[in-house]
Amino acid sequence: MDRAGKAEAIKTLEGVIADAGSVIVARYTGLTVAEMTEFRGMLREQGAAAKVVKNRLFKKALDGKGGDAASALFTDQTVIAYAEDPVASAKAASEFAKDNDKLVIVGGLMGDEILDSA
Repeated sequence: MDRAGKAEAIKTLEGVIADAGSVIVARYTGLTVAEMTEFRGMLREQGAAAKVVKNRLFKKALDGKGGDAASALFTDQTVIAYAEDPVASAKAASEFAKDNDKLVIVGGLMGDEILDSA
């Protein structure tokens, strides 16, 4: 990805952060393409969406919001689930994680507030 592509990706992620009621952060190591497609479908049913993100770019898009606690969420292979409704993405992600132990919810963001996995 070139510099212009990275700048565009950061701008897109900033829009996601600004528009979403909540952003759920999860690890997806070991999920198959079929399982990821099923996860995206469950989110879509709830009015939410998922995006696999580059950790470094998402940290830049955060622009210091949430401090070190927010940055600490972004390690390993990371997928975010987001929606305007603050409950929709969390509900769908937790339902999918109950049936599939390869998706591990590590936390989230709601405005300037950092949420833990509990």
